[in-house]
Amino acid sequence: MTMHINRARSRTRAAALLLACATGACSATPKTPAADSTQASQTPSDFKLTAEQRQRIHLVTAQMTSFTPTIDATGTVAFNGDKSTQVLSPVSGPATRVLGDVGMNVSAGQPLAYVSSPDFASAVADYRKAQTAYRQAKLVADRDSALFKNDALARADLEQAQSDLAASDADVESAVEAMKALGVENAQIDAVKQGRAASFQAIIRSPINGTIVEKLISVGQLLAAGSTPAFTIADLSTMWVNANVYASDIGDVSVGQPASILTDATATALLGKVDYIASLADPGTKAVSVRILAPNVNHVLRRDMFVRVQIKSRIVHQGVLLPVSSVMRDEDNLPFVFVAVANNGFARRRIELGARVGDNYQIKSGLSNGDQVVAEGALFIQFAESQ
Repeated sequence: MTMHINRARSRTRAAALLLACATGACSATPKTPAADSTQASQTPSDFKLTAEQRQRIHLVTAQMTSFTPTIDATGTVAFNGDKSTQVLSPVSGPATRVLGDVGMNVSAGQPLAYVSSPDFASAVADYRKAQTAYRQAKLVADRDSALFKNDALARADLEQAQSDLAASDADVESAVEAMKALGVENAQIDAVKQGRAASFQAIIRSPINGTIVEKLISVGQLLAAGSTPAFTIADLSTMWVNANVYASDIGDVSVGQPASILTDATATALLGKVDYIASLADPGTKAVSVRILAPNVNHVLRRDMFVRVQIKSRIVHQGVLLPVSSVMRDEDNLPFVFVAVANNGFARRRIELGARVGDNYQIKSGLSNGDQVVAEGALFIQFAESQ
C-alpha cells in the first residue's frame, strides 16, 4: 500500500515540474555558482579589519632604495693546493721502515720512510765508475802537462787530455746528483766518495712543512719509482673553500672580496677572501665555482666538509626592499604580500623575490612606488582571511 502511494507522489511531482518548465519557470541556461566560487578562491577579495585589529598592523612604504646584497652559497672544504702535496716514492723497491704517521707534523727534508732499492745500488756503481774514470783522466792530463812543458808533447794532445778530464769531472758530479735525487743521505754519499761500504737504502723525505694527513704505504710494500703515492702532506693553517655561485649572482663576486664561512662546528663565522673565480660553469648545476682562501682557526675546517658561504657584494644596487615578515606564501608556494586599500582593507599582491639582504627581501616586481605593505601582522591577516 505504501509503495503505491510513493509512486503516485513521484508522478505528481514530475508532472508539476513539466508544467512549470512549460510555463517558463525553468531557465534555459542554468547558473554555475560552483565556478564562481572557484574563481573567488583563486583571487581573494579585499579583506577588512576592525579599527581595533587595524592598530596591531604595521605598514611600510614600498620605495626605491640603495643596498649591497649578500650572496648566500654552499661549498665544500679542500686542502690549500698551494701548500699541500702527495709524496711519491723516488725509487723502486720494498719499504723497509716507515717513520711517518697520520697526524705527525713534519718539516721539509725530514725522513718519512726507507726503501731498499736496486736503483740506489745502480747509482752508486755509476758514481764509482765515474770516479775511477776521473782519476785515470787526471793522471793522463797531469802527465801530458809535464811533457808539454818539456816540449815533448804537441799542444793538441794536451788540450785533448784536459778536455777528457773535464768530461770525467762532469760525470762524477752527475752521478752524485743522481744519488741525491734518490733521497740518499749526505752521510751515505760521503761514505761512497771515501770508498767505504754504504747500505743501499734510499729515503722518502717530506718536500714541505706540514702535517701528514694520509699514510698510504706499509713496511714490506713494493714501491714503484715516481708512481706509488706514499704520503699526503698539507699545511693546515689555511684551507680552500669551493663555493657554488649561480649566474644571477656571479656579477656581484670579484677576486679580493671578503667572505664569511659558516659551519656547524663553530658558532662564529670564519673570515676568508675570494682568490679565484672559475671560467667555466658546472655542466650539471650550471653554478660557477668560487674559491675562497680561509685561515683554519683551531683546525675547524676539514677536507670535504660542507659549509655555508656569505659573500658581501661591492656593487651598490637600486631596488625595493621589504622585511622578511612581509612575504607570505600561497597554496602553490608562490610569494605575495598584503597591500593596504581603502576602508581598512588589505589585498593580496603577487610579487617576484630577488636576493635576501639582511632581514629584507629585494622585490623585483609586483609593487608600485608608494604602496603601503603590511610588515607586521601579515600572518594574522592570512589566517583571518581563511576563516
